[in-house]
Amino acid sequence: MTERSMTDSDLHRSVEAVWRLESTKLVAALVRITRDVGLAEDLAQDALEAALSQWPESGIPDNPAAWLMAVAKRRAIDGFRRRERQDRAYGAIAEGQEDVVAGIETAVDHVEDDVLRLMFICCHPALGDDARRTLTLRLVAGLTTSEIARSFLTSEATIGARITRAKKTLADVDAPTEEPADNERAERLEAVLAVIYLLFNEGYSATAGDDWMRPSLSEEAVRLGRLLIGLVPDDPEVLGLLALMEIQLSRTAARTGPDGSPVLLLDQNRAHWDQLLIRRGLAALERATAIGGTPGPYVLQAEIAACHARARTAEDTDWTRIASLYESLAVITGSAVVELNRAVAVSMAHGPAVALALIDQLAELPELRSYHLLPSVRGDLLSKLGRIDEARLEFERAASLTQNEQERALLLARAADC
Repeated sequence: MTERSMTDSDLHRSVEAVWRLESTKLVAALVRITRDVGLAEDLAQDALEAALSQWPESGIPDNPAAWLMAVAKRRAIDGFRRRERQDRAYGAIAEGQEDVVAGIETAVDHVEDDVLRLMFICCHPALGDDARRTLTLRLVAGLTTSEIARSFLTSEATIGARITRAKKTLADVDAPTEEPADNERAERLEAVLAVIYLLFNEGYSATAGDDWMRPSLSEEAVRLGRLLIGLVPDDPEVLGLLALMEIQLSRTAARTGPDGSPVLLLDQNRAHWDQLLIRRGLAALERATAIGGTPGPYVLQAEIAACHARARTAEDTDWTRIASLYESLAVITGSAVVELNRAVAVSMAHGPAVALALIDQLAELPELRSYHLLPSVRGDLLSKLGRIDEARLEFERAASLTQNEQERALLLARAADC
């Protein structure tokens, strides 16, 4: 089938796939050019609409990223010409107008710096934690408002308003007009680590949609982590995060079956784990621990991932150490999700009955009431204890809470097995 004979649905899927791959780089480059986060996203959306309008007739171009960038830049120039009150921004572009129109590859060459710069902008201290995470998922992960709303367990209207306020806040403080200075980077480092890990996790286990994973997002997060090491080479938490992501990413090929269905950790064929990524991750972890000091949350999580990576078989896993590491992590973070993970490790080390008592203590925590992994874990423990009817109900409840179609299918299959 030629591109010109594509159906509307085929074309829409193709454009969406291109957008998923290229939107982050496009928005990041446009932020550098326009110095305005809101305008950059608007221009990117204009380019997307142009693609949907023109590609049915012309076909998808050989270099869709450059095509989108060219359209967005032309729209930027036209817009600045029409709005003379934006003299400063117009002057910045007008001085190099020929390069803007003709030098498409220049923007692509600088994309690594652009994306990392965008992450530091998303982590401006004027924004709260929720605004930082939301803006990152929108601009860097390329998620839709509805997808972000599902991940936050809130309404689209709430997320839309949060994005609008965040952009306005950045415009009010003139945040994107220049790169953060060294001291500003240091102040924002913790937040940047958090949003890079958020990006990684959205790729590792997609919040919603038909796919179990979005590997391109996880790979982008790892790339950003490596860039960050260049800026902060001796920070153990930066090294710890990179180690964690590389070890986790090493499992990608083993995490799905031939039909795309999820394969859980203990059932994975470890021969399919990427040993190069594991070696790189373990080396980064070794550098982090050599620096010394009390391990932070990313180093602790990397240690947990390393326990799995070092085990040649699932039966060789040191679950007692993993449970201990989760206990230390829970003390640092106060996270209910960490406590849930600790309960899983406890079940493997000391049996399902001990873990079920821990799970039942977590059941009433507000942050876990709508979290699908709580009934999923509880169902697994009840199944191991022979309480099959109760287990089936828990798996069905977990399936009703997840927004990921592959995960829902897995949970319903486990319910049926009961």
